[in-house]
Amino acid sequence: MLVDQLENARNYPFGPAWEKVSRFLAELPPDTADGEYRIQGDEIFARVMTYTTRDPEDAVLEAHRDYADVQSVLVGSEAMAWFPTASLTVATPYDCDRDAEFYRYPGTAAARVTVVPGRFVLLLPGDAHMFALAVDGRPAAVKKVVVKVRMALLLPEAS
Repeated sequence: MLVDQLENARNYPFGPAWEKVSRFLAELPPDTADGEYRIQGDEIFARVMTYTTRDPEDAVLEAHRDYADVQSVLVGSEAMAWFPTASLTVATPYDCDRDAEFYRYPGTAAARVTVVPGRFVLLLPGDAHMFALAVDGRPAAVKKVVVKVRMALLLPEAS
């Protein structure tokens, strides 16, 4: 998991795909309508969504294999918990159509961050994450964007 400010996103050397993601996030206004946005076909796309944050017991703990997630809040704030997948028990096995595997909530996260406008979180395969968590235990409305990037696009070219 990588957490940083959006203004620093272009400093990471993840290649042309990352540049597209950085530009998309930098230009995305807070009033963007909920929905899916294609950036580069099925290789890079974004989902904008609005929801109410919740307690960890009501949240989903997931990880992906084919896509990296780049998550940023447009309005409001949410907490996100991170877990290494190797430390978890699978609740629902990997589904390649959804590129998701779900885990049992172990009760304590290895790390927890608060995501606010201007901040992003990059989650790679192996980074299980529980999102949409209430900050300070108080549910609140959030508008968020999740950019899905095919992981192969972020890897250095084989020499």
